[in-house]
This record gives sequence, structure tokens and C-alpha cells, in this order.
Amino acid sequence: MTLTFTPSPRSTIGIEWELQLVDKDSNDLRQAADAVIDKAVVDGRRHPHVHREMLLNTVEVVSGAHRSVAECMADIRRTVAFLRPLTDELRIDLVGAGTHPFATPGHQRVTNTRRYAQLVERTQYWGRQMLLYGVHVHVGVEERDKVLPIQATLACWIGHLQAISASSPVWAGEDTGYASNRAMVFQQLPTAGIPRRFTRWEDLESYVQDMVRTGVVAGFDEIRWDVRPSPKLGTVENRVFDGASNALEVAAFAALTHCMVELCSRRLDRGEELPWLPDWFVAENKWRSARYGLDARLIVDRDGRQENAREGLARLLEILCPIAEDLGCSQELAGVEEILRVGAAYERQRAVAAASQGHPLDDVVEFLRSEMRADRPLEPAEFLRAPRGGTATREDPHANSRGASRL
Repeated sequence: MTLTFTPSPRSTIGIEWELQLVDKDSNDLRQAADAVIDKAVVDGRRHPHVHREMLLNTVEVVSGAHRSVAECMADIRRTVAFLRPLTDELRIDLVGAGTHPFATPGHQRVTNTRRYAQLVERTQYWGRQMLLYGVHVHVGVEERDKVLPIQATLACWIGHLQAISASSPVWAGEDTGYASNRAMVFQQLPTAGIPRRFTRWEDLESYVQDMVRTGVVAGFDEIRWDVRPSPKLGTVENRVFDGASNALEVAAFAALTHCMVELCSRRLDRGEELPWLPDWFVAENKWRSARYGLDARLIVDRDGRQENAREGLARLLEILCPIAEDLGCSQELAGVEEILRVGAAYERQRAVAAASQGHPLDDVVEFLRSEMRADRPLEPAEFLRAPRGGTATREDPHANSRGASRL
């Protein structure tokens, strides 16, 4: 089976941000994607930067393909600003995080397409649990032979990237003890999770042929690895990030990916062999970062040397700073330092819940809504000091999730 890779201009970039549709009155999810997208019309056509996703409680905001993170984020911000009056009419807020703190996964409605219906039919219980949100970053690659080495090197950093973005500690109303429960749930799909490592493109083609012939997937786009090639777009796609709750974090995650791919490309140009880790180390790093977040000790080479995730991210930033200057994303990359200073999203959510005087999970949703409006991470103490109001508080934090979801 031929898997044609269509090269893209080197280190062009595109961003995809999956957002929750949250009811302003109940803080629960709303199954309103069709209503929102039907309203998102420009010059008589559907907005090109607003897409459907698997669940009707989700819209995806995407950028065009650009040369810089800043240009992509300009697209993202314009699109969010365009959507807000439309969602306000429906009494809905756009919210970001790896999952919703108290919504019941089994009560969410699936977008009415053959593709998603087949996914749920095949995967049953776990397919119905996919109440998950992420940030995906595409970076253009100009030569097919670079793609698999770059993918393998990015896989070495999956633990670090997951740790800095982890934003799903609470699942269906319970603190799971994980920084990223999204990572644990998503890998239950048979083609999701850590990428397979291939050294030759022909071996990847053989893998895809086997998967299609045996009915595992209908096409390559159903292989949902944390890092994967995107042959049609000519990119390497980084899908490991949990959903971000604000624009600063989206930009930081995009800058990390942008710089890492360009660094790998430069090293390949110099004839260097890129580093890689065995699959079992990559899998262990993914679990450790999902469980412990920034406090995880991660395996960083084939000899088994380990380092704390925070230390590894600081080391990575030093390596990437010159690349960021060349790519014009130094400001966006500095957002990683801001996240480390304020705390990752899972830490911020837990701090808000711990300090709550009434309804912890409602307060977490309010916090996520506030970060979305602020376009930056908020210190929990800053949020808790601020006056709040305008949202009805439920006596039972899970009451709305047990009934029929409102549209």
C-alpha cells in the first residue's frame, strides 16, 4: 500500500484547539456543536476555522498554515472572538481542559457521522468514554525521509510534553490521582497512544496495509498516535498535549513543537543521527507523566538515565532558545516558563478545588472559564480573590450530568 507523503514548506505550522461547550447556568457540558457551527457562517459559508469533533459538546478551532506561531495564534484568537457572541446567545461559554471535571462520559452525544458511529460501535464502552480534549500542532517537513526520525525523537519527549500540558486530574467528579487522566483513557483505543517506531517509510506503509486489510482502520487518519506523520498535509503532528485552558498555553505548546521539529531537521541536515528511545521506555514515560505530571522522573536515554520533568523542560528550553529566535517564537516559548512558575493546569485545578468554600468542581469550571477569558494561566489565589457571580450554583455538583443534556 502506497502512503504518499506530500512535502510542505519547511517548518510551516498549524494549530488545532479542541474546546468544550459549557452551559453558563449549570457549568455542565452542552450538546450544542451543531447549533454553534450552523451559526458560524462567513460570507454564506461555514467558517473555515471552526470544525466538528466526535462529540456534540465540542468545537475545534484551527489556524491556517503559517510561518510563525504568532500568525497561527492570530487566527485562533480571531476565531474565538468570532464565536463568543454566537455562544453567548446560547448561554454557552468556550472552555479548555483535557476533560470536564464532572460531566458523565456516557451521557454525551456523538456527532452524527458514519465515521464516529463506526468508532463507537467497534470500541463500545471505551469509545463512549472519549470525553477528551487536546491541542494538536502540525509542523511542515520538506523531505519524507526526515519524518520518521523526527517522530522518533519527539517520542523521547512525550513525557515532558504531557507533563507541562496535563490538565485532566478530575474525571466524572472524582480526582483520579493522575495529572492527565485523558492520556490514560485515550490510549484504550487500539490505535491511540505511543507511536510505533519505524526506520523506513516502506515499513510504515506495510503496517498501514496490515491495519487496513485486517479491518482495524479504514485509513491512516484513524491511527491516532501521540506523534504521527500527516502524509496528506506533509507534516509531523504532535497530539500529546492535553487541552489547554488559555491562549498562552496553546502558544507555548505550539512553540515547543515548532522549535523541536526545526531542531531535528537541522541536525539531520548536518548528517547527525537523531536520538530515540525503545518503545517500553516511551510507554513508561507516558505513564509516569500522566500519573505524576511535572513531578515525574522520566527516562531520557537508552541507558536508562532519568531526570525530573521540570529539570528536563528547563534543559529543553535552553536547547530551543536559539531556534525560537530564528523562528520568531521566543515570546511564545517563554510561556513554558510562565506555566512552570504558576503551576501546570492540573496543579492549578487542584489548588482551586482544595480552597473551595462550597462546590469544588463548580469552582474548577469557573476557574477554567476565567482562564479562557484572561488568555493566560491564573494563579489560584488570584482567581479566588476576584469577585464572581452570574452563574447559578447547583446544590448537587453532579445533578445536571445525570439528566438529559440541554440544548
